[in-house]
Amino acid sequence: MKTNKHINQILLALDMIIVIAGIALDQWTKKFMTQLLKDKPAVPIITDILELDYVENRGAAFGMLQGKRIYFIIISIVVFFLIVWLLLKLPSEKKYRKLHIALSFILAGAMGNTIDRGLNGYVVDFIYFKIIDFPVFNVADIFITVTTLWLAILILFFFKEEDFDFLRKKKVQEKDTENK
Repeated sequence: MKTNKHINQILLALDMIIVIAGIALDQWTKKFMTQLLKDKPAVPIITDILELDYVENRGAAFGMLQGKRIYFIIISIVVFFLIVWLLLKLPSEKKYRKLHIALSFILAGAMGNTIDRGLNGYVVDFIYFKIIDFPVFNVADIFITVTTLWLAILILFFFKEEDFDFLRKKKVQEKDTENK
């Protein structure tokens, strides 16, 4: 029978695999699309609906806060440590595994875009939904957006408030000890 410690080690190893694979996929697609698209016209995938278009985004989502590179790097570092802390705190019970996966994909996306900002000073975006004139985005953005939505759905509809007692368990135990 596997112990909780053993299961936690396996879950953390899987988290690391997801993060590393996610970063690798994100960085590979950005490099490939840069070689394919930089200084060239957009490539239609589905005419007037979806195209590949090289953009250097020096801001955040939707191009907001242009030129605030240091701000984004600091925020990314905070998010990195927060997610790693949460991954280490999550119980090994089966119901928390979806949270492990979601947090790992968010971390991969955040790190993928942070690598771009750190190395290039901008994030490479290349997926453009022309039909709705949606801002150009990349694989890391997909990881962050889709799994943040999934995380919100999990928290709102799948978990109960007491499922997150592990986050304040130490404080609750300390209060119980003080009250005795």
